[in-house]
Amino acid sequence: MARTRPDITVPDLSGKLAVVTGASDGVGLALAGRLAAAGAEVVMPVRNRRKGEAAIAKVKREHPQAILSLRDLDLSSLSSVAALGAALVAEDRPIHILVNNAGVMTPPDRQTTADGFELQFGSNHLGHFALVRHLLPLLRAGRARVTSQLSVAANEGFINWDDLNWDRSYDGRRAYSQSKIAFGLFALELDLRSRTEDWGITSNISHPGIAPTSLLAARPEVGRARDTTAVRMIRMLSRRGILGTVDSAALPALYAATSPDARGGRFYGPSGFQHLSGPPAEQPLYSRLRNEEEARRVWEISEELTRTTFPALSGADPKGDR
Repeated sequence: MARTRPDITVPDLSGKLAVVTGASDGVGLALAGRLAAAGAEVVMPVRNRRKGEAAIAKVKREHPQAILSLRDLDLSSLSSVAALGAALVAEDRPIHILVNNAGVMTPPDRQTTADGFELQFGSNHLGHFALVRHLLPLLRAGRARVTSQLSVAANEGFINWDDLNWDRSYDGRRAYSQSKIAFGLFALELDLRSRTEDWGITSNISHPGIAPTSLLAARPEVGRARDTTAVRMIRMLSRRGILGTVDSAALPALYAATSPDARGGRFYGPSGFQHLSGPPAEQPLYSRLRNEEEARRVWEISEELTRTTFPALSGADPKGDR
C-alpha cells in the first residue's frame, strides 16, 4: 500500500505579494506553486529566464488562475541583487512573504562570485543578506514574514572566521555548512532587530530534510557534469518512501512562511525519523545557531562585505547588550 505523503493547509493568501528565490525548480518551484494556489501573487526572481518561463507554465497548468511573474536575479552578483531591489522598490508594492530559498551546494572546485567571495558563502548567505536589505522598505510596509531556508548541514561544521572565503584550504562541504550557519544566524538576528526596532517583520528559518532536488544533481554552471552518487541514492530512498519528495520538502518553509501558528525566531523542519522527512513541525535550534554574539558578528561583517547598511539600533550599541 502506498504511503500517505504529508501535507498542510495553507491559509487564503489573496491580496498578498510573495517573493520566492530559487523558484525555477525543485523546492522553490513547489513553494511558488503552493503560494499561488492559495491566492498570492508570486514574484519569481531567477537566473535562467528559460527555466523560469517553464516553471511558470508548469504552475499554470496545475493552477490556471495563478498570478506569477519573473524578475532577473543572480545571487552571486551583488549588483544583480541591488538591481532587483531597486526595480521592486520602484514598483512600490508591499511584500508580505519572502522565502529565501535559492542555494548552491558543494561545487567540486572552489569558485567565486562576481564580487570575489567563495561561491556558497557569497550566494547562499551574502546575496540573500543584501536582498533583504534592499527590500527592507517593502518588507516593513507589508509587515512581512521572511523565511530563510537552511539545511541539515547547518548542524555541522563551523564559521571559518579566519578564512571566510576558504582561500587557504577549500572544503566544499564545510564551506556549504558555513554558508548555512551564517544564513541562519542572520535570519535569527533579523527577527531580534525587527522586534527591537518595531520593523514589523517576522523572520524565521526552515529546513527541508533530505529530498531529490537539483542541489546535488548535474549542474554544469557549478562545474558538476553528472549527478552525484548522493543524489542517486536520495532518489532511490525517496521512491521507497524513506526520504521526502520535493513536494514534502517544501512543507516546512511553506508552514513557516504562511501558518498563523509559525512564529519569528523559530525553526521548522520535518518531524519524521531523524528530521529527514515527514510533516513540518517546530524543532530545537541547531547548536550552531544559538550563539547571539556570533549572530551579531555575522550581521556586522555581512554589512561590511556587501557594503549595505541596515538602520542602526536606536538607543543601543549593536555590539553591546540588548
